[in-house]
This record gives sequence, structure tokens and C-alpha cells, in this order.
Amino acid sequence: MKELQLKYGCNPNQKPSRIFMNEDKELPIQVLCGRPGYINFLDAFNGWQLVRELKAASGLPAATSFKHVSPAGAAVGLPLDDVLKKIYWVEDMGELSPLACAYARARGADRMSSFGDFIALSDVCDVSTAKIIKREVSDGVIAPGYEPEALEILKGKKNGNYNVIQIDPAYVPEPIERKQVFGIVFEQGRNELPIDNELLANVVTKNKEIPEAAKLDLIISLITLKYTQSNSVCYVKGGQAIGIGAGQQSRVHCTRLAGQKADNWALRQAPQVLGLQFVDGIKRADRDNAIDVYIGDEYMDVLGDDVWAKTFKVRPAVFTREEKRAWLDQMEDVALGSDAFFPFGDNIERAHKSGVKYIAQPGGSVRDDQVIETCDKYGMAMAFTGIRLFHH
Repeated sequence: MKELQLKYGCNPNQKPSRIFMNEDKELPIQVLCGRPGYINFLDAFNGWQLVRELKAASGLPAATSFKHVSPAGAAVGLPLDDVLKKIYWVEDMGELSPLACAYARARGADRMSSFGDFIALSDVCDVSTAKIIKREVSDGVIAPGYEPEALEILKGKKNGNYNVIQIDPAYVPEPIERKQVFGIVFEQGRNELPIDNELLANVVTKNKEIPEAAKLDLIISLITLKYTQSNSVCYVKGGQAIGIGAGQQSRVHCTRLAGQKADNWALRQAPQVLGLQFVDGIKRADRDNAIDVYIGDEYMDVLGDDVWAKTFKVRPAVFTREEKRAWLDQMEDVALGSDAFFPFGDNIERAHKSGVKYIAQPGGSVRDDQVIETCDKYGMAMAFTGIRLFHH
């Protein structure tokens, strides 16, 4: 197949639309089910690159949950403890494969943003992973292959219209990439820069110790940033992104946005949230929305008597700001990556509030000394990678 006609482009009025290969080459994909659209393919191809690199860097299966050409979550296939299984709604699914663990982590880190995601998997989709995908609201999945039973499970989604794409893992793109904006062709070399531990060698803070687990988390953050719309910042803990701030014009706003998402991830593990009693039959998305409101400061204003009665069996007590802060103060050893340098120490101050201890960023600001000084104040270890990871 040399080209694939699409229903429309980014919006229904943008026609005609297609994907194709230059020089009469074959597309490296097969559509096994559904009819993926323009944005679906943008998410699929960006997501595939991300998980392919995560697998190469970590040696572990990887998954990402993409929305509007940026990841909502990304992770490698480390085992889930009982608390994570509960907050990711997979505690009833028995033994999970490493790939299923990777997707549960990628989907579960920011469930609000992952609603209606496009999934990318580094490995052949197995039954365990397909069963998780089946129960979530999602637009589609791309993977290098599918176990027969897993494919049948996925084909049953959306009345047989779920988008399932198989990509040739041996496909190597051309070294030069091009796109058009306003009828003008932009051309650049592909960003093939390898993300590995060598980028973490230049530790500029007084604390020089970055354990192996933290190095893996920093590598995950940098690879995730490589495929996130800039400006972007990524918090990672335990092999998964827990907060991604994408597409902000100010870096400190990226840091705040990603930090708030990381805080929400941590607060979902608090006893006050784990003890919530939902009414029987509540939909998963409604449950996620209710949790997001509950851990927000507007809980008392938003959830009136008529609303909470439809959500909770017993109206939960207010999760006070003081209680939330006390819980968040227990979060530690979080890794943080930035796609460009931090221009001010205020980014570090915000990161500290979310338990960040390890940082990787390019360096090169005229205020690097201020940023380093702020890291030293909190005993953080920060590496200057010397490389920028803008993605547009």
C-alpha cells in the first residue's frame, strides 16, 4: 500500500486528506481494523517512536498514551504494587504481563488527559494488554504485532470500528524530514540523537549521586520530552511519567502544570482517596472526574448534595489542604526532565514541592548559577545534558 485516503484532515472541512510515501515506496503500516484519521496517525507515529526508544534504552516493554500529538503518559513495564493496581483500576485483572503493566502505568498517570487516547506499544500486543485496552475509552492502538486472541478482543471495541494499526518494526525513515506550513516546505534532519546515560555524566550540583533507578527515570523523562510539544517538562517516578506539561509558552508554567499532575497522581494514593465509596455501576470516566474534583480545592463548591449523592455511597469528608500537603511532603526521589534550560530558580522551587530530587536539563542559561544554587539548597542532583529537545 503506497497511500491511504483519510476521511478528512485535522478538521472535517479539511479535504482531501491522505498519508503516502514519496518515491513510490510502500507505507510501513497495515490497518487491521477501523479507519484511523489524520490526528490518529500523528499520534500513532509519534507514539511509536517514543516507545521504540524507551524499549531500546531500558530493555523493557514500553507504552504511551497520546492525545493531540503529545503524550499524556509514558512508562516501561515494571511490576505494579497493590496501590498502583487500585488507582489504575486493574486490581481485578489478575496477573499482568510487563507490557500490560507499561500501559496501565501510561494510561493511569493522568487518566483525565488519557481519556480517548491513542496507544502505542513497543511489543506485540498480548491478551493481558488487550483486556486493559478493551475496558478503556480509546481511539486506537499501534504496535508491531498482535497475538490472534488479542486482535479479536480489540476488533470487538466500538462495534468493530476500533482503530488497530500494525507497524513494521524494521522500518527506518529517511534521514531528512519535511513538512509544509502556509505552502512553504520546511526541511530538517531527523532528531536521531540517542538518549542514554552519557547525557547524565555532567552533574553540576554539590550532590553528585544519581542512583541507577533515578537514571532510568531521567532517561524516560528525556525520551518522553523528545516527542512532546514544546515547551515541555516531565516528572517521572518508578519507571513512568507522572506529570507532563506540554506546549506552554513559559517554562515555569510547564513546571507548574506538570507538577500539579504529579501531585494528583500522588494524592490518588492517599488513604482519603483510596477509601472513597462509589455508588454501584458508576462509569469509569465519572469515577475519575469525581476523584479529580475531590482532590482539588473546589470540592465543596463543585459537588453539591444532588451531585455527590449520585457519585458516592457516603459523602466523603473534605480532604483539607493541610492533609494534602502533609501527604505530598512524603513524596520523594522524583526525577524531572526539561526540554530546554531552566531560566530561573523558581522552576526548581516548584519542582521541590512535588518531591523532585534528580534533574536533567540542557543548561546554558545566564542564570545557571542561580538554578544550581537552588538545587543545592534542597540537596538535589542535577545533570546538564548539553542538548535541547524541542519538538514542534
